[in-house]
Amino acid sequence: MPTVTFTAHDGSEVTVNGYAGDSVMETAVRNGVPGIVAECGGSLACATCHVFVCPESQDAVDPMAEVEDDMLYGTAVDRQENSRLSCQLKLKDGVDLHVQTPETQV
Repeated sequence: MPTVTFTAHDGSEVTVNGYAGDSVMETAVRNGVPGIVAECGGSLACATCHVFVCPESQDAVDPMAEVEDDMLYGTAVDRQENSRLSCQLKLKDGVDLHVQTPETQV
């Protein structure tokens, strides 16, 4: 079972179990992880599930599609090189991810 470790802006961490095929956003919402608003429910219509993928997880996520890249220009906190929308990050068996949530989503 894959896990996702979320590090908040203040440095606090929470690690939750997920299911292969689910998104990081779905996993966060299901487990009540603070810092993921997910206003659109994962339909790639907002940017309120913005995360920063930690270096150790960069190679474990699929490449970004153009529509996600465009949506990242609408984040509340400036995008960085490692910015992703967590609704687009799919969990895989045997792969544990580590992401950081920004200071705010709205």
